[in-house]
Amino acid sequence: MNREQAHGILMKYMKGENYIIHSYAVEAIMRGLAKKLAPDEIEYWGIVGLLHDLDEEQCDWQNDMSVHGPTSVEILKKEGIEDKTLFDAICAHNPKNGVKAKTPLQYAVLAADPMSGFVKAVAQIYPDKKVASVKHKSVMKRFNEARFAKGANRDYMEMIEFTGLSLDDLIDVALEEMTAIADELGL
Repeated sequence: MNREQAHGILMKYMKGENYIIHSYAVEAIMRGLAKKLAPDEIEYWGIVGLLHDLDEEQCDWQNDMSVHGPTSVEILKKEGIEDKTLFDAICAHNPKNGVKAKTPLQYAVLAADPMSGFVKAVAQIYPDKKVASVKHKSVMKRFNEARFAKGANRDYMEMIEFTGLSLDDLIDVALEEMTAIADELGL
């Protein structure tokens, strides 16, 4: 599957603008992480990021987190996709469905997902609300404030360390890659 096919599937099943924008942000971060961790798989890692929340509007994850991830796998199978690596990575971004991250790809999507929302939250407190204005130091300061963006799972973000990268690396990648597509993200 290429990016165009993945985007077509995303647009077929996801209608909420905020969910789509979030998917683009995670895709961008995953591409940036792949540049460091798997330079031959940048598009593939991006597709994992793009599709990680494919089932967001297709299942009742608010009441049962165990269905978030496996429902995406079922959607992809229905679309004729058979890719265990993709399926496992999508499921691993939500350990509450029973799949635990084991590979760099899986740890990357687990960490990139909450980081995208966290960087957006930091950008929102800046006067211009632009991700380009956000500094690494500001992200770290807010990271250490438990009440700030408390829904963004800091433990998951720190799991990036299982790839050999640091939290600082993840923040830098997120800032760089989200800034590169800031217009698409409305940031």
